Amino acid sequence: MKKIDKIKNFTKKYTIIIRDFLIKYIYIIYMALPFLILDLSTRIFAKPIDSFGFYQPVPNLFTILWIFLFISLVLSFKKKYGNIIYIIFLTLSLIIFYVNNVYYGLTNNFFDFSLLEMASEGSSYIIDAIKSTNLWIYVVSIITIYTGINGYKHIPNYNTNNYKFLLKTFIVFLVGHFTIPFLLGPSNSDLSWNTWRNFKNIYINFNDNNKSMAVAGLYEYTVRNFYITFLKEEEVSDDSELEFLKDVFLEEEEHNNEYTGIFAGKNLIFLQLEGIDDWLVTEEGMPNLYKLMNEGINFTNHYSYYNGGGSTFNSEFAVNTGYLTPITYTKNAYTFNKNNFDYGMAKLFKELGYKINAFHMNSSEYYSRGINYKNWGYDKYFGLKDLGDYKDETYYLDTELIKNETFYENMFPTDTNFVNYIITYSNHIPFSQSKGVCKMLTEDTLEEGTTLSEEDCTRIQAKETDDMIGMLLQALEDNNLLDNTVIVAYADHYLYTLTDKTILAKYKETSNNLINHTPFFIWSNGIESKSITSVTSQLNILPTVLNLFGIYEHPSYYIGTDALDPNYEGIAFFSDYSWYDGNVYVDGGVVTNNGKISDEELEEKNNYINYIIKKNDLVLKYDYFKTIEKETVTKEEDTNEET
Repeated sequence: MKKIDKIKNFTKKYTIIIRDFLIKYIYIIYMALPFLILDLSTRIFAKPIDSFGFYQPVPNLFTILWIFLFISLVLSFKKKYGNIIYIIFLTLSLIIFYVNNVYYGLTNNFFDFSLLEMASEGSSYIIDAIKSTNLWIYVVSIITIYTGINGYKHIPNYNTNNYKFLLKTFIVFLVGHFTIPFLLGPSNSDLSWNTWRNFKNIYINFNDNNKSMAVAGLYEYTVRNFYITFLKEEEVSDDSELEFLKDVFLEEEEHNNEYTGIFAGKNLIFLQLEGIDDWLVTEEGMPNLYKLMNEGINFTNHYSYYNGGGSTFNSEFAVNTGYLTPITYTKNAYTFNKNNFDYGMAKLFKELGYKINAFHMNSSEYYSRGINYKNWGYDKYFGLKDLGDYKDETYYLDTELIKNETFYENMFPTDTNFVNYIITYSNHIPFSQSKGVCKMLTEDTLEEGTTLSEEDCTRIQAKETDDMIGMLLQALEDNNLLDNTVIVAYADHYLYTLTDKTILAKYKETSNNLINHTPFFIWSNGIESKSITSVTSQLNILPTVLNLFGIYEHPSYYIGTDALDPNYEGIAFFSDYSWYDGNVYVDGGVVTNNGKISDEELEEKNNYINYIIKKNDLVLKYDYFKTIEKETVTKEEDTNEET
């Protein structure tokens, strides 16, 4: 009994202490409540990143720290000044809440201060934006104003300014602000495919608005975004590097050959094939893809660029922009989502009036695809996962890309020209009959006791991709689009994800980077079939396609060149600076196969590889197309003035 009484007395004692504390400082809760409401509602309703919920400690600690600063500033001055400070903070908070959530409702991305550069372009849409504002934003605003008025009423009546308290406030704030980011864990300095998921990297780079909001909270996001946009010192430019780029982008002659513009005015579909290695494309295993490949322009010596920075997205980046993940410094392709790519695929076709959309099974958050595709110029990135139509993992199946009604409606417009960028998924790990796509495709049809090998599952999953291609062709025919549509198909990478590497050894060269050999072809109904034996890579896809559509106006703006040009000298390079030209494979600057090449030509090509890698990396480093755009505008203004 005595023990129970002690517990009761202890509980009663500290309940009274907590109660008295809350009664004494209840005004702080009243003052803080509206700021908390704005931050939490922003992160809860928007759900910017699924893997980093609103309940995580770091964004909430940042928010509490900023609210601590706001309220401490209010309490550090006489009441008449404190009232004004409180009103200013609350008004600014409401504004940033409203701007961020309205912009998110329109674009699925949070507001960025860099957008102020385009304020004049967006001013005409302000009324429409206000009209389309979600009702919950107004509800939260009203609740915030009500609680803000209540907080205002509870501001204590101080008659003197407390500068000592103000100094202590800043010290606590600075210590807290320095400490909180450590709770995000270590950053990932290595170039790996999932660096985009590293929360510390997200905070440091702060280049994906949605993820940044998720890890920082409304107030830290706003201040840090402002700092990075307007105050952070830019990297010191190297004059020699800038001079190098200036020489690279000198005026050039027009590019024309027998293929220039032969597809002008047609629709365009990019088929990026997940894991469809060259040995999988057979008449028996993938009849639809095999047929298209052999009826079209088949690039038989093609290599996919592979590195640890995300091979799938790296292919998307290369085909859309003409550039690759930097080799000489550590930065993933999906981190360049604020760079200027006005000469990328999407924006060039957009100028011609094309409707441009991307289609994939995964969410727009994955690899920051939503923000990247928007930056490239797409109308929209569609993810089956984002639609909310699926209660299971059926969206893993490529045939769902055509079966899904939303995708179908947007994939085959008949009232406008279009570009569809379709990314398949089904031939993705795991390759096992006990889980993943292989299980979904076989569990209801496989005879009891049948055991599937990893290769069996790979071929079954590849067949699912091929079935989607058959459905795609049928849909084009059903909508009278088949004769007016060009299909560009290629694999994102070879099947490096196989656990059993002996499978690859049966079908491929595996001792060097030639293992990256993959399919690439261009098909249009009725085109004369042709085999191109020159070496190509993803870097050739965009220039080749642009020339076929008659919009390849600046060959020097890309790393690769038109592979159908009669003067094209095929070459593919890899992240370790090794390269292959169809004759010699060179590693470490020396020939490692039986090919023959003169010392002079070897040195020339080694220098060329160094040149294009330098060009690739520096263009991305300096966001050089923004410079080119400014120079173009200046020249046009000068010309107009002279006129």
